[in-house]
Amino acid sequence: MTAIYKRELKSYLTSMIGYVFIFFILLLEGIYFTAYNMQGAYPVFGSTLSAIAFAFLILVPILTMKTIAEERRQKTDQLLLTAPVSVSKIVTGKYLALITVYMIPMIIISLYPLIMMKYGTVSVPMSYTAIFGFVLLGSAQIAMGVYFSSITENPVIAAVITFIALFLCYMMEGIASLIPGTSMASLLIYMILAAVLAVIIYNMIKSLWIAGIIGVLGELGLIVSYVIKSSVFEGSIQKVLNIFNIVSHFDNFTGGILDLQGVIYFLSVIVIFLFLSVQTITKRRWN
Repeated sequence: MTAIYKRELKSYLTSMIGYVFIFFILLLEGIYFTAYNMQGAYPVFGSTLSAIAFAFLILVPILTMKTIAEERRQKTDQLLLTAPVSVSKIVTGKYLALITVYMIPMIIISLYPLIMMKYGTVSVPMSYTAIFGFVLLGSAQIAMGVYFSSITENPVIAAVITFIALFLCYMMEGIASLIPGTSMASLLIYMILAAVLAVIIYNMIKSLWIAGIIGVLGELGLIVSYVIKSSVFEGSIQKVLNIFNIVSHFDNFTGGILDLQGVIYFLSVIVIFLFLSVQTITKRRWN
């Protein structure tokens, strides 16, 4: 894993992708920091970080798009897959290299609250709690980018899929508000999701019978549950969709609250998407 980590880190630090990522993070943060905290004399550093969270929609896809997809495109993934290293170590090494690149601008940003202290009273714990939450937010979204890079051999497609996924997560609160909170609306959406899940399972295992049985059982289970107690479905789809609202879990950190539930959420996202990346590569390895 160490060799892979060093290889990937060197690749990012000697390529334009790493420099572009670091440059734009620091550029946007510098602009908002100057406007909000310095010229506006606003002492809450977390609001500045929250303002640039949208930048991850573009920067994370650019940073992660070649992580695994480029290996597949150039056929160099065969060298990794035949090496005496487990797939989990390969994915972990690549992910840690990306996190190291991400931490470079974060270390510089960590100096900003100290600059603010020279000109006024600033809550240091509040500022660094916000920075910690920002690190978790970026780390979780980078893990998502790694997974989407593992499902295709085209880096551009990987970037587009990552952007769409992050954009949907960013807009999830608005999307949830557009959906009626009635039981019937929730049931219909759950049935659509069950059908989509069946299609995904079919694409994974290529067994129409198994995917069909899972899909039918899922649809029947939803209908039976609705008939027995429809009130359970009322407003439930909003709660489910809010789980994917990754940015909202960052809000407490910007207010200086060390949200343990948010920490667990971000760590769970990282583990889940890295696990999915490992499974995707393992499947291709045995095929």
